[in-house]
Amino acid sequence: MSGTLYVVATPLGNLDDLSPRAAATLKQAAAVAAEDTRHTKTLLVHVGSHAQLVSFHAHSPESALRRILHLLGTGKDVALVTDAGTPAVSDPGAVLVAAARERDVPIVTVPGPTAVAAALAVSGLPADRYLFLGFLPRKGTERRRLLDTVANSEWTVVLFEAPPRVAELLGDLAAACGGERRAAVARELTKVFEETRTGTLTHLAGYYAEAPARGEVTVVVSGTGKPFREERPPDPEVRARALLAQGMTRKDVVERLTEETGITRNIAYRLVNEL
Repeated sequence: MSGTLYVVATPLGNLDDLSPRAAATLKQAAAVAAEDTRHTKTLLVHVGSHAQLVSFHAHSPESALRRILHLLGTGKDVALVTDAGTPAVSDPGAVLVAAARERDVPIVTVPGPTAVAAALAVSGLPADRYLFLGFLPRKGTERRRLLDTVANSEWTVVLFEAPPRVAELLGDLAAACGGERRAAVARELTKVFEETRTGTLTHLAGYYAEAPARGEVTVVVSGTGKPFREERPPDPEVRARALLAQGMTRKDVVERLTEETGITRNIAYRLVNEL
């Protein structure tokens, strides 16, 4: 008979936020799968748990996943935790949960703290509907696409960011959304130096450029308040003719067409050279 995988939310920083049920689960589990075993060991000592600690993080080898699944397959209960908050939400624990699901392993949630809800609750921004995007890619087209998603979102958007990159993210958000868009930066939630700073994206970007953020950071950005209606891309041939008429080189027209219409570079190249 398979063991049970318990997905256990743990404190964002204040150990008093650990629920009695979470503490009991960590004590009775045979093993605890943790993103950072050194961090989690402190928590296990706090609750008096003698569970086996198993490392499981974004860069774990496949053997780590097999080891945990083997424990479950031999009837042992495993508790999955992350460094802070709820596992599997913008967290490598999602891989373990999916693998357990595929094998019909019983999975039980032990809910509790989450930085997403905590930051929303103190932001002062609408939270009846929201979009969570986690950590944005550090650069490239996918980052630009997600920044556009934030800019066009009807609803409040929640993001995570590493402290050294907060000012850069706020600057990019200001460029994408407009500097007057309202936002909140919540850091060190539930800890001694908890702070939630609100204002326009321009104001916040300037502030954190001068006073770099420290600790865990959650960024909340207000939505537009209205549905986004995506404009149809221009007709590639019509657009190509217009750009050529403006005196652009064929090479530059190809680049512009791929950006504006979404067609591939090869199709754009053939189209431009047939005109």
